Amino acid sequence: MADDLCNALEKLKLASAESAPDGLEGCLDCLLNALANNNSEASVRIQESGILPLFPALLTQQMSCTPKVANVIAEVAKNESLRGVCVMSGLVSPLVQLLSCKDQEVLLQTGRALGNICYDSHSLQAQLINMGVIPTLVKLLGVHSHNTALTDMCLIAFGNLAELESSREQFACTTIAEELVGLFRKQEEHEKKEVIFEVLAPLAENDVIKLQLVEAGLVECLLDVVDEALAGDREEDLAQLKTASDLMVLLLLGDESMQKLFAGGQGSMFQRVLSWVPSNSHQLQLAGALAIANFARNDGNCIHMVDSGIVQKLLDLLERHAEEGNVTVQHAALSALRNLAIPVVNKWNMLSVGVADGVLKFLSSEMPPVQFKLLGTLRMLIDTQAEAAEQLGPM
Repeated sequence: MADDLCNALEKLKLASAESAPDGLEGCLDCLLNALANNNSEASVRIQESGILPLFPALLTQQMSCTPKVANVIAEVAKNESLRGVCVMSGLVSPLVQLLSCKDQEVLLQTGRALGNICYDSHSLQAQLINMGVIPTLVKLLGVHSHNTALTDMCLIAFGNLAELESSREQFACTTIAEELVGLFRKQEEHEKKEVIFEVLAPLAENDVIKLQLVEAGLVECLLDVVDEALAGDREEDLAQLKTASDLMVLLLLGDESMQKLFAGGQGSMFQRVLSWVPSNSHQLQLAGALAIANFARNDGNCIHMVDSGIVQKLLDLLERHAEEGNVTVQHAALSALRNLAIPVVNKWNMLSVGVADGVLKFLSSEMPPVQFKLLGTLRMLIDTQAEAAEQLGPM
């Protein structure tokens, strides 16, 4: 096998120098076989042969063997110690140019090669972003959404690139929200949904993309996931329930996306949140309280919610967690009550239904986050309410 690899490398050098594509195919097959048998050893032999610097010329010519050249690079770049060698050999630029190719096998192997070269390297990933790969990859996902292998390649690339904050402005200028939501709707497999979730979460950190995802219908998809998860009892159902509800709360952190979802109190997510707070799922109780706290960043929303009776739901939730309850749920419910108490018109209404008494039950809590939020809620309630302040005493 070693002799075959040596012979193939020598022939490959000669064939590439003579630009003889017929002689390249067999040599590349030999390299791929050697890599399949012992990747690390074959990769070192390929690097030591000095053949890698000849590959850029082969890639730019776009011959019938181009997918195999890119495949060899992808296999060699699985070795962390050789990724720098691939960069120094000038492989990145011609690989990026190949992303504009129409051949699906070339696109797949090129994506693999770039992904492996740049794996776990923010500096190389930033270089790819500067070279304009994001709009190209988003377009590929739209055009080749029927190709499972290419779709997977794009999702892996998005997951890596989206971790860089600098990438999100570029993503926001593409149709990534529509493409991902459209792809999510088609999925039935839990694993594939998880991969898309891993892309959506970092992208949704960007406020522009938050709004794009809401307008593309992501929340409706996530509400369906919640319904399906509640109907099941498997571990993956619980995991999807948490992922979907967490993502919806994240979408509420943007002012425009939050208002879009509130929709004057008629939004589908807000309506569903009303049933989450009294549910038996701690995850939905938490998500519901956090959602209300975020909807309550707007005074008009606060007034609507207090008028609609949401305060009693939060008090009931606190009562359920008064003794040895879930601290995270306690904190979220107190945050929601504190925000709801910001508009002056809400303060007396909330005091009159016993919010102060309900909150004071948590004075004995030994958890600093709960104590801090409790005091903040009480201060907000009695602000401008002299009579209530006198009853509570100094704080």
